[in-house]
Amino acid sequence: MARAILLCLALFLAIPRAARAQAVVEGRVELPKSQAAAIANKRYEVVSKAGVIALDPAVAVVYLEGSFPSPPSPPRAQMAQKDLAFVTPLLPVRVGTIVEFPNLDDTYHDIFSYSKPKRFDIGRYRSDERPIPSEVFDQPGLVALHCDIHEHMRAIILVLATPYFTKSDPEGRYRLGDLPSGHYTLKAWVNSTTTLERPVELKKGETLRVGFP
Repeated sequence: MARAILLCLALFLAIPRAARAQAVVEGRVELPKSQAAAIANKRYEVVSKAGVIALDPAVAVVYLEGSFPSPPSPPRAQMAQKDLAFVTPLLPVRVGTIVEFPNLDDTYHDIFSYSKPKRFDIGRYRSDERPIPSEVFDQPGLVALHCDIHEHMRAIILVLATPYFTKSDPEGRYRLGDLPSGHYTLKAWVNSTTTLERPVELKKGETLRVGFP
């Protein structure tokens, strides 16, 4: 028993002090009710109604707003297409991220967006296209994706000016860790017209519970 305790203590001390001292925030976002068909099918879909773009069933993106240093190199992410659908219907990324668009289908895709933060049109490409088509998302905001060949295909890239973000589960629960201490604004994106926010004070080594609303 004593040896086990000493081993656990040694492993704990091996963790960098800064990593042990980071703050955590967790809680729940109250999400809009989802359509019964979407829940039954267990598939997420990007829907647009009365000018509001959202995910159904609903999922929130919770993120910490503040002033943070730039990364040493651009982050990278992927928005793949498979079975004539986007593998990730909602992809949050940091400003400056290079997003690749691999085609995993045996047919052409043509991904484009007319959204103000990022307007682009990759053009028609197959699964063997090399290099894999990519775009740099250098402005914050919502980017709605479409396929010019398959009109039913939709997805969202949410570009954020922060490295600290996470997606909630279908019940709205979230946990955001490895956060710096200080005063910040915690935000919860729900759809294109609804972003909730709470002022927070994060302290080293502590877990803060924050609910929306």
